[in-house]
Amino acid sequence: MISRRKKLAIYGVWLAIWPLAICIVYNHTSLSLRDYQIDITSFIILASIVALFPLLMGNYPVFLTNGVSFAAFLYFGLLVEIIVFQVAIIFLMVKLRIGKADFFRVPLNMVMFLVISILTASLYNALGGEHGSQALNSGSDVIPVFAYVIGQIVVNQIFLQFLSQYLYGRKRKKMIDQGMIWELLTTLCIAPIGFILYFVYTKIGSSAIYLIGIPFVLISITLRQFYKTSQVNRYLQKTGDIGHELTGSLGVQDVLDVFVNRVTKLLPIDYMYIFDVTSNHSMKLIRFYDRVYQTELPEIDLIEDQSISGDTWKTGKGKHYNSKKKWKHLINPDTPENVESVLSLPVTRQSKIVGVITIYATRHKAFYKYQYMILNILSNYLAVAIDNAKYYEKTKIENERCPLTSLYNYRYFEDYLQSIADDWRNNKGNQPVSQILLDIDHFKSVNDYFGHKAGNEILCQLARRLEAVIAERGVVARYGGEEFAVILPGYSSQEAVTIAEEIRQSVNHKSYVSYEHILSDNQPQNIDVTASFGVASYPEHCEDLLELTRQADRAMYIGAKRQGRDRVASYEKLKQAAE
Repeated sequence: MISRRKKLAIYGVWLAIWPLAICIVYNHTSLSLRDYQIDITSFIILASIVALFPLLMGNYPVFLTNGVSFAAFLYFGLLVEIIVFQVAIIFLMVKLRIGKADFFRVPLNMVMFLVISILTASLYNALGGEHGSQALNSGSDVIPVFAYVIGQIVVNQIFLQFLSQYLYGRKRKKMIDQGMIWELLTTLCIAPIGFILYFVYTKIGSSAIYLIGIPFVLISITLRQFYKTSQVNRYLQKTGDIGHELTGSLGVQDVLDVFVNRVTKLLPIDYMYIFDVTSNHSMKLIRFYDRVYQTELPEIDLIEDQSISGDTWKTGKGKHYNSKKKWKHLINPDTPENVESVLSLPVTRQSKIVGVITIYATRHKAFYKYQYMILNILSNYLAVAIDNAKYYEKTKIENERCPLTSLYNYRYFEDYLQSIADDWRNNKGNQPVSQILLDIDHFKSVNDYFGHKAGNEILCQLARRLEAVIAERGVVARYGGEEFAVILPGYSSQEAVTIAEEIRQSVNHKSYVSYEHILSDNQPQNIDVTASFGVASYPEHCEDLLELTRQADRAMYIGAKRQGRDRVASYEKLKQAAE
């Protein structure tokens, strides 16, 4: 989105440069325009018709008018070339249906191509180039002509690089990109026609413009159609790549991340909204994209008929608008203010709408029919990918989590410890790793007296207390039965002892409540339990990180259980006592 200040600057530059430059070029031209009114008008008409068939590459259209203006330049000189090209630019802008918000592109392109014309004409003249019927009389005349053609391409690309970075804030990764390749290819196709147009015109006059103009227009139409076909094929290939990437082992959030990242690079999107249908009457925003500000996910809940997304959900049909005037009746407070073009598509799974994707662009006519088709295909990929991701997450949780306490299970704990050990072996680990092992004291007696369901209640409540104490500091797992383990990456032995003491106090400071006990009294029972703790650290207490659990287990049983329970024991003190 171009700021108002930048737009005003463009208009100011146009007013300062364009009229003055035209006057200077006119005053330095010896050619009498009145003598060639019909011929110059014919060149303008041909160039304007060709301009109606541009190759649209994002914000930058490539049009083949330079072939006509090239012939006009060779015969008439700079002034006529400028007139031909500047009028063609106006026809191009009409073809692109530039709206009020983007009208600044008219003076921007007029100034840009005016400067290009003056610079390349200066290069041509500096190399000894001539005009009129003497322009190509000898082989040496090829040098300034070649420099003129290549100079236009290079200077144009430099301008585009500048505008992309400093006007649109989109830095181009490389100078030789698809736009420059297409401009080079089209120039190679059009330049010979420009030469022919020049040579025939020198022989038969203005009738040559219409004689050569017909194949000129046909080439423009053919190249435009070829480019559109190649674009569709490129989009379909990238769409297939995105679909393949979404089929990987990903969670729901990972799927959304991949989808948004890839689609926003594929399509000219300024805003994206992805909604999930949460009930029969509402849907919730689950992913938001803002190209400029990258704001946090807003809290948006919609019902049917609210905004264009709600209307898409209600009707079950996609929407494609190129102007805000056509969909302003669907605007709501959450609709971006500066948008014009919009695509909105339902996400369906098994003939049922499960979500809505809506994308916006600030430009008029930003999206084409084939891009609507592409987004439709991608929405189907997304529906399947999210469904697979939910199943993957469910399976992953079942494999990694204890079904009773929802803590990580023994398998996950062992794999996590192994991954840390691998990092150390690969010289990626340089921080200590500590482990706390705890076991509930006399838990068998609790189960015998209150029943196993009461014991399960205690295990679940204890799990929540462990999570509350550890939070983001480490990983908590149910190691087996009434035994729990905590891994603390980056914590020393002394720090782990302090944390273990925090857990011990959390375990016994408040009774556990059982509602499913086996006592005859149906009232909830308060049950007090304690736990014994063992702490060990790597590399302080063992040479292999996988031995950490054994050392923590020794500290717990010898240093805590045998010493009266309800206490924290460190392997460090156990080792000192043995020595």
